[in-house]
Parts: sequence; structure tokens; C-alpha cells
Amino acid sequence: MSGTSVSRGDRVRVLIVDDEPALTELLSVAVTEAGWRPYPAADGHSALRIARGCAPHAVVLDGMLPDLDGIQVLRRLRYENPKLPVLMLTARDALEHRIDGLDNGADDYVTKPFSLEEVVLRLRALLRRAGTEKRRAEESVHVLGDLVLTEETREVHRAGTPVQLTAKEFDLLSLLLHHPRQVLSKAQILDHVWSSSFDGGGNLVEVYISSLRRKIDRGRAPMIHTVRGMGYAIRPTGDGR
Repeated sequence: MSGTSVSRGDRVRVLIVDDEPALTELLSVAVTEAGWRPYPAADGHSALRIARGCAPHAVVLDGMLPDLDGIQVLRRLRYENPKLPVLMLTARDALEHRIDGLDNGADDYVTKPFSLEEVVLRLRALLRRAGTEKRRAEESVHVLGDLVLTEETREVHRAGTPVQLTAKEFDLLSLLLHHPRQVLSKAQILDHVWSSSFDGGGNLVEVYISSLRRKIDRGRAPMIHTVRGMGYAIRPTGDGR
């Protein structure tokens, strides 16, 4: 999309590569509930393209894909990012297949069928080993004036009072807080929070900004501001800019 790019560094990004839509959806939900951002891909070529675009912090990779073999995808991911944590999935439980994956750079292996809780725990261990989880915990608290947002627990407080937000409202507020005082266009917000563009997208942003204002600013000095013809910005109260 046009306009200045917005950093995608707000949440841990997990690339999920599997050609079973139902399983990909379940893994995406589990990853989201863990506080991370899922990036699903249905085949090897899509996975490599998405990886270059989103720069994932970790990958969940099926060993059998409809185009490239999982090992081929693993090798290419490893070539581009040698330290990228990769958790491989496979329906084959033969020892030689697990060894093949580990020899080619996989950090861990889970054999289908598996529990989603196990996948999340193994991913968290890989992220912790890579230092990502520790960094994210240290960077997860954002404070602007009397507004506090904690990425890790997805909690928001204003003047010490908890504010209940939907998932998308939280993502929108998080984006604004990552760019305090900076004016973000509707296109930037739509691209980052919804990761897509579609008819009526500008109206969608307006609806969510309005809802967020009701929850964040109601009864208090406003922090979320409209810059006519440009977009939206969040500023501490008393900031005259």
C-alpha cells in the first residue's frame, strides 16, 4: 500500500506452513491466543514469499507440502536466516524422517496428531532459547501519559483503571502507541491491523477509532486525535502538537 511503511515489530510473528486449511486455522488461533501474530501459508512457495515479507520470529513447518518438500523449504529459510527457530510437523513418525529434518536445520519436531498446547509450549521454548521471548517481555509495556498497554498480557489501563478492548481494538491501540504523536493514515492502519485492503476499509478504520475513543477517552482528556485529511495520532494529554 502507498504511504510511509509502519514497523511490524509489535508482536512475535509466527509463520505457519501447512496445506490442511482446518489445521492451519487451529494453529493460527492457538498462536493468536499465545499473544503472537500468525502468518499462514498453504504451500512452500507461498511460505518463502511471506517469510521475506513478514520476517517471522519462528516457523511451524509441515514436512509434506503440495509443491516443495518441507525439507526444501527448511533449507531455503535456513539459507536466508540461519538463526530462525523452526518447528517441523509431520505425519511420519519414522526416526529417519525426524533425523533428516533436524540435520537440515529444524530446531524441534512434532508428529501428527499433536496437541495445540504442545505446539505452543515448544514454540515458546524455541523463542526463549533464541532470546525473543525475553526481549518481547521487556519491550511489551508501553506507557503514554496515564495510558498503559501491556503486549504480553494484552491488558490496557487508563489512570489505573482497566479498559476492556476487543482483539482488533487492542491491535489498533498498540499500533498507535508504537508511533506516539505520529500521524498514521487510514491506509497504514488498515494494512497493519487488518493486513489487507478492501472496499469500505476507510470506514472500518473510522468505526474502530470511534469505538476506541469511547473506551479510552470517555470522561477523560482526549488522547486519540483526528488530523483532518491525514489520519489519526495518539498524544499524551496536554500535548499541544
